[in-house]
Amino acid sequence: MYATKRQEQIGQLLEDDGSVSVVELAARFDVTTETIRRDLDQLESAGTLRRVHGGAVAIDRVSTAEPTLGERRDRHSGAKLAIGRRAADAVSDGFRGSVFFDAGTTTAAVAAQLAPRLATPSVEVVTHAISLAYEMSTAPSAALTLIGGRVRGVTGAAVGADTVRSIESLRPDIAFIGTNGISAGFGLSTPDPDEAAVKRAIVRAARRVVVVADRDKLDVELLVGFAGLQDIDVLVTDAVPSAALAQALTDADVEVWIS
Repeated sequence: MYATKRQEQIGQLLEDDGSVSVVELAARFDVTTETIRRDLDQLESAGTLRRVHGGAVAIDRVSTAEPTLGERRDRHSGAKLAIGRRAADAVSDGFRGSVFFDAGTTTAAVAAQLAPRLATPSVEVVTHAISLAYEMSTAPSAALTLIGGRVRGVTGAAVGADTVRSIESLRPDIAFIGTNGISAGFGLSTPDPDEAAVKRAIVRAARRVVVVADRDKLDVELLVGFAGLQDIDVLVTDAVPSAALAQALTDADVEVWIS
């Protein structure tokens, strides 16, 4: 097989799986590991991937990669809708209390499913996400608190010391949290330190933490960790976690709900 064809197939594997292994690729294409390393070097030079120990990862899997709000809104929209429906089961009919929504397109999907149940004075909705707050504010009976701060354009969320202090003064009954990555060894992580500080504060404040994450977030580690698996109560996702992650979640007594 010509190198160009092999590299095309490696690129497709990266698109499908997010990462590749030198040893596995060598066996797959029946070439030496040195040949595969040369392929990966050329693909990295072309901006297709990032080399890591033992293989490579797709560019969107590197520790600081962060798609915009618009890009995330269009990605796996069907899966996020299904996750939103399943995660809504965390709020029972007739619920009275407070719900915190983290910023993100998957948490927004949860909010959309729950909006009819939360549009009542007996439920206080809290968020630091500008677009989510706007959507919830259209319900005339909703009791809504918007946490302020410096707004990051890439996520449309308030961040910073003032935002963190405001969250630390709260004790919401349920918090729906988004994450850019969740893994057995590193827990929950995100690329930006300011976003991580806010998420960390939400996790610490809430009585019950429900994490919503599509399959692209599983077994992924980003730059900044904000919670351990032991800090969350439920993971709602659209795929069965890998064996290592599933065992870590079991050990941490985390319920896994598949949408």
